[in-house]
Amino acid sequence: MSSDIIRVGLIGGGGIATFHINGYAQHPELIRVAAVADAFAATAEERGAELGVPCFTDYLEMLEQADIDAVDICLPHHLHRDAIVAAAKAGKHVLCEKPLCLSPDEAADVQRAVSESGITLMCAHNQLFMPAVARAKELIDGGALGTVYEVRTTDSFRNEFDPSNMGWRAHASTSGGGELIDTGYHPSYLLMHLAGGVPVQATAMLSTHRLAFMEGEDSAQALFRFDNGAVGQLVTSWAYDPAAGTERFSVVGEHGSLTSDGTTLRWDLRDGTSESVTFDEVDTFAAEIGAFGACLRDGTRPIHSEREGIAVLGMILAAYEGARTGTIAPVLTADETVSA
Repeated sequence: MSSDIIRVGLIGGGGIATFHINGYAQHPELIRVAAVADAFAATAEERGAELGVPCFTDYLEMLEQADIDAVDICLPHHLHRDAIVAAAKAGKHVLCEKPLCLSPDEAADVQRAVSESGITLMCAHNQLFMPAVARAKELIDGGALGTVYEVRTTDSFRNEFDPSNMGWRAHASTSGGGELIDTGYHPSYLLMHLAGGVPVQATAMLSTHRLAFMEGEDSAQALFRFDNGAVGQLVTSWAYDPAAGTERFSVVGEHGSLTSDGTTLRWDLRDGTSESVTFDEVDTFAAEIGAFGACLRDGTRPIHSEREGIAVLGMILAAYEGARTGTIAPVLTADETVSA
């Protein structure tokens, strides 16, 4: 793209969009919101006035009429596929909140639309921009741990959802399942990122400990195998806070291990090396949006494109299948979704 400021149309103005809007405010010379669309007229008008940009109640009209280069999709899960496909057909680049979509058929549609249009799609995997994650990935890719054997991730907290405020997340038809495909999506992509391989097998145990009004689970424990031999395990929940001392992520390899609470990263190697670094907290949404803008400006690949988004979806769907059948289920790859 040219060196001009990248203009983005925000699709969906509620909930998570606030974090995205705050992120754009930190990169005013690179990328900015230039239009907003929301199906609720009041929300669209409020966001439009807040940002000083045109507002629409139909994102298809925004794609046709607004002067934008890209879109940022902040919609409920079940609406992601259609918005991605429409944006791709309009030649607009895409930043999409998790999950990328909800089924292999939807994933095939997304992959096809992106490939045929040539647009750039970046998955909004904001936890990859935690400094502790970035440093851990540098250590792993640099060979500090040697061959990776095991990865663990945890993303659990006590969520005060109730039937009056949970909305579309309470229903499997709109959320895609339960907690695992929502908050559990974060430790899933983090697990894959640190394992450094392609997910090939999965299984899970799902539980509803507290939020019994949900159609899906409020907690999950899942196991994954990757094509490089690494095995990953994650714990995720809306029902409870994790026990004191529980790691946010950890990796064990042939030369040692590393562990992090999300802020401090410690690594211990078999040669006696032991180091610990504490990082300042960052706004991961702002970092993610800055990276999206840089990809479009420089023509570089996002840290996670639609291929990684489809792989993470495959992990979660296979984990659900494993839980349903009591088996270890195969993970459908991005290539398989297109050929299916």
